[in-house]
Amino acid sequence: MPRPPATPGLVGVDVGTSSTKGVLVGPDGAILRSTTRAHTVDRPAPGHVEMDAAVWWDELVAIVTELTSDLAPGAVRGSDVPADLVVAAVGVSGMGPCVLLTDEVGTPVRPAILYGVDTRATRQIAEIDAALGRATVLERCGSALSSQAAGPKIAWVREHEAEAWSRARRLFMPASYLAFRLTGAYVLDHHSASQSTPLYDPRTHEWIDDWADLVAPGLELPALRWPGEAAGVTREPLAGVPAGTPVVTGTIDAWSEAVSVDATHVGDLMLMYGTTLFLVATVAEPLRSETMWGTVGAYPGTHNLAGGMATSGAITSWLRDLTGAGYPELLTEAAASGPGARGLLMLPYLAGERTPVQDPDARGVVAGLTVSHTRGDLYRAALEATAFGVRHNVETLRDAGADISRVVAVGGGTQGDLWTQVVSDVTGLPQVVPTRTIGASYGAAMLAAGLVHEQGRLLDVAAWNPPARVVEPDPATRPAYDELYRLYRDLYPATRDVVHALARRTARPAAPASAERPATLSTDRATLEGAPA
Repeated sequence: MPRPPATPGLVGVDVGTSSTKGVLVGPDGAILRSTTRAHTVDRPAPGHVEMDAAVWWDELVAIVTELTSDLAPGAVRGSDVPADLVVAAVGVSGMGPCVLLTDEVGTPVRPAILYGVDTRATRQIAEIDAALGRATVLERCGSALSSQAAGPKIAWVREHEAEAWSRARRLFMPASYLAFRLTGAYVLDHHSASQSTPLYDPRTHEWIDDWADLVAPGLELPALRWPGEAAGVTREPLAGVPAGTPVVTGTIDAWSEAVSVDATHVGDLMLMYGTTLFLVATVAEPLRSETMWGTVGAYPGTHNLAGGMATSGAITSWLRDLTGAGYPELLTEAAASGPGARGLLMLPYLAGERTPVQDPDARGVVAGLTVSHTRGDLYRAALEATAFGVRHNVETLRDAGADISRVVAVGGGTQGDLWTQVVSDVTGLPQVVPTRTIGASYGAAMLAAGLVHEQGRLLDVAAWNPPARVVEPDPATRPAYDELYRLYRDLYPATRDVVHALARRTARPAAPASAERPATLSTDRATLEGAPA
């Protein structure tokens, strides 16, 4: 008699800003095992945020080994997984858009430059805008150039690090680098490419060759695939993952997380509560906004308008470390502080700000501080500041044409009740909290499940993660929060000149340009006359 088919399991791994997370998932979506490896980023200069890509690979190996070592042939299995379970596919995702440049065989030539929290490429943004035209870039690429875009950071390396640039041949992000190390395939997903402004055209779903020649001459850009498509198969066995196991192409963590909670339908808005805060609205057709990011979605034919705050959970971590109190204690004290934090109002721009302010030199401000205020008041003000930032982003998304009819909350900040309640109270929006909020690693496993599901061996993944609860806004708080939001919007322009002056005092000079630095981008406009808009 033929042997019954084995139970297919999925591994999902996600590289985040402060940790790498992994899950082992059963065919019904149940999380059988999970694990985390904490890490830190490097900040070699103000505005520079980097990470050694070796950490990504080392943590993937450690996580996969922990999750699956007893699934290898001949190993004694634990009792927490089905006896016949085998790893059928691997999913990967990671923070982004990042810029990891490597040589032709995939060896990094320098640490990876991270996403919009790294603000080093301000001058390169201005040069590319001058060369191509800011309005032309927005129309063709879906997003205006900002600290979020990968293109200017590639140009920064070219201008400032001649030796590294001379060896650079390939471009990776965390998900694509892990897929490469596992399979040898040099691919990037369409969504990540759409955040590589100005290198990708979201309408044709192709690289823009002439603009790539301007920004990144000589760089071999990866083959393009959708996040759920296979990058290849594992070249070598890794713990309980056999050689020949399919690996998805993967994508940026926020989009993987949207997959994990089924927030990929027109009208959906995903709020990701993490070290930073991310918003992804799914829209019916491509939208353009000067201050938000227009991208393609995780699936073919889908479109997003997205935004991101530079700090959210990072502020709460900072306050925890600063005060020496634990999160439960701070949350209890913040709840007792009440709406308005007893007269405190904070701007959450402790690492500059991304959308919709788009100001890398913005800084945090605490207004109304007195000697009677407590750490609980400060913590409450921080939660409210992020909520005001969410409202500012939501209003900007709607002004650009996004129809927001359903909000799904994900990430570590959903574990308690206070933060999500404050956001719902400030915005007036109910938030659906799904059953599983473990994050992008679960979405990576879902994408991997798609590879196996196509072969008829998995249940429908749409049923994996139903809603658990809905956070409803408290109408009694709305008048007070409306007034505080007005003051919040006034506070940034009122303090902008002061904080910009302070930012200049703490900035270090950029690394000196090489004597062989190429001509600035603005001098090359003649080569682009007549480029399609």
